Amino acid sequence: MTLSSILQNPTILPEYYRSLSVSEMESRITEIKNRLGNKLFIPGHHYQKDEVFQFADVTGDSLQLAQVAAANKDADHIVFCGVHFMAETADMLTTENQTVYLPDMRAGCSMADMANIYQTEEAWSQLQTLFGDTIIPLTYVNSTAAIKAFTGKNGGACVTSSNAKKMVEWAFTQKERLFFLPDQHLGRNTAFDLGIPLEHMAVWNPINNSLEFDGDVEDIKVILWKGHCSVHEGFTLQSVQHIRTMYPDMQIIVHPECSREVVAASDDSGSTKYILDTIENAPKGSSWAIGTEMNLVKRIIKNHPEKTIVSLNENMCACLTMNRIDLPHLLWTLERIENNEVGNVIKVEEDVAIQARLSLSRMLERA
Repeated sequence: MTLSSILQNPTILPEYYRSLSVSEMESRITEIKNRLGNKLFIPGHHYQKDEVFQFADVTGDSLQLAQVAAANKDADHIVFCGVHFMAETADMLTTENQTVYLPDMRAGCSMADMANIYQTEEAWSQLQTLFGDTIIPLTYVNSTAAIKAFTGKNGGACVTSSNAKKMVEWAFTQKERLFFLPDQHLGRNTAFDLGIPLEHMAVWNPINNSLEFDGDVEDIKVILWKGHCSVHEGFTLQSVQHIRTMYPDMQIIVHPECSREVVAASDDSGSTKYILDTIENAPKGSSWAIGTEMNLVKRIIKNHPEKTIVSLNENMCACLTMNRIDLPHLLWTLERIENNEVGNVIKVEEDVAIQARLSLSRMLERA
């Protein structure tokens, strides 16, 4: 049993749904949405495929969807088109009378999986021995409910790429040092932008339980968990150099989950919302290379024909786990809801949720 109870029966999509045509699935999803009305609510993350994205009642990045989940008090059924940690967050921020579903339980996040609670507790114990009570933990929302609970219990908070700077600034009003999980790149880029030198940042390696740092440990201000986003690590300095060679006048904008080297070599960086707003407000005829998830980049290209837009790495694929949410799984989930069948429900244990809500609330208070 994991820290998040997953009620799923059956666990595998019935093959029948694979035999349906796209038009039939779209029609049936539309009919169910109409019948359920405001009893059904479908949040959709920006990285979703268009076939699913079109049915979302609200779309956004992690912060936007967390805020929407917290504000929604009406829907009985919340079908989260995203990945597991997002559905967990929605469950923790909604009421007991609301049920959160994930259309495909395999839709996880490799970054979130890079920090489990056992590794984190071991790291915290060693860091406390080394630094005493001088550290506050922050976790990217791309983390499990258990990690969120860990930060809540230890005085810390969640962050998103939209509010990371604000939350890191807050953290340093609380303690002398910061322990940032699970994405080292977002932590490093955010701290650097706030004036903390790279030589004052260490990396915690959970595989061998060691602190990677050259120098006097008393100089350490930020301890970064050795985790990353597999999608954004696909953008490299070579990607940037290729765009500079092929399109010398093109501006490059990337997500801060990219490495420090890529962010430094680009023209701009920011959250998903920041990237969307920047392209939206850019003048007609401007040209852009975007370093983020491919489904989103393709949608931006489609929505802005008056601008020249390419992916920073044309060979990138979409987020594979996010792509597990598709039309067959969405239809299957909605039909099970209508038939009063229990399945694909995300429910976080209350003892975990209580501490995790502390972490989330500290973030939402400052969002």
